[in-house]
Order: sequence, then C-alpha cells, then structure tokens
Amino acid sequence: MTEHASTPGPAAHQRIDTSVPHSARIWNYWLGGKDNYPVDEEAGDAYTKVFPGIVTIARSSRAFLRRNITYLVAEAGIRQFLDVGTGLPTANNTHEVAQRIAPESRIVYVDNDPLVLAHARALLYSTPEGATAYVDANVLEPDRILAAAAETLDFGRPTALILSNILGHVADHEQARSIVTRLMAALPSGSYLSVNDGSLGIDPVFEQAQEAYNSSGAVPYNLRTPEQITAYFDGLELIEPGVVSVTQWRPGPDDAAPELIGEHGGLARKP
Repeated sequence: MTEHASTPGPAAHQRIDTSVPHSARIWNYWLGGKDNYPVDEEAGDAYTKVFPGIVTIARSSRAFLRRNITYLVAEAGIRQFLDVGTGLPTANNTHEVAQRIAPESRIVYVDNDPLVLAHARALLYSTPEGATAYVDANVLEPDRILAAAAETLDFGRPTALILSNILGHVADHEQARSIVTRLMAALPSGSYLSVNDGSLGIDPVFEQAQEAYNSSGAVPYNLRTPEQITAYFDGLELIEPGVVSVTQWRPGPDDAAPELIGEHGGLARKP
C-alpha cells in the first residue's frame, strides 16, 4: 500500500471510541466481519430485531459495488478509482476486484474513521503493477480529498468516483449534491460516478429501524428517495438500467430473481 503524507500515524488508534457504535463497524458486522466491538454488535442486533432485512441490504450493496467495478474495468476500460467512504476492508474491496482484472489499476480510498485507517494500512496492499493508497479525510472536505488523491491518481485520465453508502451521512441533500458536483468537476470526460444509498419509500419497516438508529446516539444516516439519489447523476449519462434497487442493477445469470429493497444505486459516465 502506498501511504500519503496526509495519512496519520499510529496515534490514530488512540482516537477509536469503543463506547459509541460506528456505522462502518456495524456494517462490517452485518457483512459477517469481525472488525467491530460489542457496542457495534449490540447496535447491529437491535437494528436487525426491528428489520432483519438490513443484512440483505448490506450484502446486496456490496454485490452491487462488485458488479459496478467489474463493468468499469472490463467494459469501460477504467484503471483509476477514488473510493470515498470506503468503510472497513472486507471481501471484494475495490482494489481487489479491479486489480484482479487489470493489475495496473490505481485506487485511492478515503475515510475518516481511525479503525478503518488502522485496517487499511495493514490490509490494503496493491499489485506490483498498480497502486493502493488511503486518505484520512471527511466526505465534507472534497477539496482536501482531491488534493491528496492527486498524489496517486492522474486526474488527466478517466477516473471512477465511488460513493457507496456515504452520502446518507450528509444531512442536507443539496450539500450532498454539491459535494458530488465538486468531486466530479475535477475528473475529465470519460470518468464515471457510482452511487448507492439507502432509499425511502420502499420499506416502512426499514425506515422505522433507521429512525430508531438515528436517535440512538450513533452518527445519523439519512435515507433518500430514489429521485433524490437519481439527482446525484444530473448532467451525466446513466448506464442502463439507470438508478434502480441495487439487486436489479445488472444481476448475473446465476443470481436469484432480484427483489426490490430499500437500497438504490446507479452508474453514470461524464460526457
């Protein structure tokens, strides 16, 4: 893994608060990972008691990301990725999927959770031909993200911006849209935007569980309507089938019949 000057040192471990549940660790728990604390498991279990389908959403989101990356590398010829809000490393991380197909792929991960940082530094290794780097920054800091990512990525070449389950942490939808616009403005024609987030208007039980989670003291995550998620792609060329439930985005021939779930996403090209 290539390290940035902006990446903090071991002192980051001291900033891990194990008394408050954290979304990245809870998500890791739902995915079947072990990189979490009892407080995260308690919050995750409380959520699944209200809405067991959250495990399906978490795993379907991961499968959507894998299919996106596969399309971008194998069909669109993309070799650079900026993955903002990466979360904890699990299976089929962006660099693993991309470099499996094209070893020369270059990936920059962005997150601001110290546990994510600790695991990223230990686990996110690149192929010799490519590069994998980590930037410690908040999604609310697009200019800082771009400046740090430019140390690894060539923004003169098409790049895929990955925003998987991160924009819901931005409370104001218009601010979230402006962040997407700022990040995409730095990327050249032929670049891509991949977004998926929890969606409103699909499952009332999911929405009830999310409201309870947001009032628990954890960092809130805001569900958005499919129309609001679609708005992130304004000015871009959506790849078929457009913005849909993530289970319905180009499922494989061996996948089960896609069910409609409260998680929508899409992929679009910058003209």
